[in-house]
Amino acid sequence: MEPIAIDEADLRLLDLLQADASRSNQALAELAHLSPPTSLRRIKRLRQLGLIEREVALLSTDKLAPVLGHGLTALVEVTLERQGAEHLDAFEARVVPAPEVQQCYRVSPGPDFMLVVHCSDMPAYLELARRLFTSDANVRNIKAFFSLKRAKFDPRLPLHRHTTS
Repeated sequence: MEPIAIDEADLRLLDLLQADASRSNQALAELAHLSPPTSLRRIKRLRQLGLIEREVALLSTDKLAPVLGHGLTALVEVTLERQGAEHLDAFEARVVPAPEVQQCYRVSPGPDFMLVVHCSDMPAYLELARRLFTSDANVRNIKAFFSLKRAKFDPRLPLHRHTTS
């Protein structure tokens, strides 16, 4: 794998895009202290390198609740009976397509997976659990934590370089 070369200007652009990808190129260029053509060229290169996977809209579940219902968010730990690569891949292939599964992480140590799921209500969660977890004989343990309040959601990675004194 060839190393990816990026500089401080690229890191500034990535940081700005993580905070708000809806900004115009003109605004991004100004905030990153670049010319608009340079900003556009660099962002295109960052996409081609795969450093920008995709851009999404973050929706306010509180404001959508009157329309869609309040819903239920759960953080779910899943431990598999067998942890071979083929079993981990098979579990991922099973859960990733489910629209209720918003995020899926392989983790270590502890459980094998952490999922963030969103369902309309508890019966919908129970159906999801039955469909994805209990009907699969390779799932040994499930532990679900139900969200009472989201205190923070920030999808940004810390791109600032740390310096030591």
